[in-house]
Amino acid sequence: SAVGRGPEVPFRSEAYRVSAIARGKELRLTLSALDSAADPPPQDLVFRFGMSGSFRLCPAAELPRHAHLRFLTRESPPRALCFVDPRRFGSWRLGDAWQPERGPCVVSEYQAFRENVLKNLDDRAFDKPICEVLLNQKYFNGIGNYLRAEILYRLKIPPFEKARTVLEALKDQEQERRKKDPSLTLSKKVKLMQENPDLLELCHTVPMEVITAQKQLLFPEHSDNYAAFKNWLQCYLVPGMSSLRDRSGRTIWFQVGAWGWQRPRKTPRKKSPQLKADPEAPPPKVTSRALKQRRRAAANPLKPEEEKKEEEADRPRKGRARGRRKVTAAPALPEPEVPLNIRRSRRTSARRGKGETGSP
Repeated sequence: SAVGRGPEVPFRSEAYRVSAIARGKELRLTLSALDSAADPPPQDLVFRFGMSGSFRLCPAAELPRHAHLRFLTRESPPRALCFVDPRRFGSWRLGDAWQPERGPCVVSEYQAFRENVLKNLDDRAFDKPICEVLLNQKYFNGIGNYLRAEILYRLKIPPFEKARTVLEALKDQEQERRKKDPSLTLSKKVKLMQENPDLLELCHTVPMEVITAQKQLLFPEHSDNYAAFKNWLQCYLVPGMSSLRDRSGRTIWFQVGAWGWQRPRKTPRKKSPQLKADPEAPPPKVTSRALKQRRRAAANPLKPEEEKKEEEADRPRKGRARGRRKVTAAPALPEPEVPLNIRRSRRTSARRGKGETGSP
């Protein structure tokens, strides 16, 4: 479209096929010409959906608003597969490369996803609350705002619990499970996961519930489908649940209760304890120099005039005079006495210099 912010797609073909593969929160489309000999090579596009991006198939004559990219069919009347993004947070880029900072997908790469989390628990990212870490796509690629609320609610995990505290317990449980029965088959592992799922397992199974029921949950154009999606939600946007904004500005939904997160109360600060003097402790030692200074001060008390001068010196001075020191004139030194004969010779020479003649 004319207002689309994405790059132009350099692919021209009269007949081509569109295929897709997803990885976490990214989707890769591949445009392949039906006549590979005459038409251009396949073209890959990687999409990010933001908060409001989606694909919609509709009649070409009834394009929805904010349809920024359109793929037209050859049927009559034609239809259009549109990338719709009202808020324009989504984007697409040319090429088949996934974003390098995104970790393994929670759905299609579950084992790699689980290992990536448990082996990196020393990362500073896990110092944050678990509700914030679940949105970190480096470790939880595919988990969004409503999924994190549903996962934490089902496991009764307080959303602002430290992430490392929650996940280290899973690491210990997994090690104990391997020690007890190292020969667990895949079917037994799946059965245990279904009976007692942990946080990482729910990060896989809860999105799978949405994908399995996508016809009802992911296409809310009709009121019946949207009602089915609302019935599936147990925490997110559910009346009676509480919500707060985390430090990244996203709203987290949770339940406040016996197991849920309690709002912290402001507790008054405790005053620092004052150290009391020990009556049995020995008195502090006084040096001989300090004793001499005390004796001098007792023997030579200040006179009233000197006390007054000291008080004036200690007072803060106003205006520009602040910080200046009072300069006192130095006392004049007495002139040295000159012998009489030297004084007479000076007078005689002074007269001669003026042209006067002295008496014989």
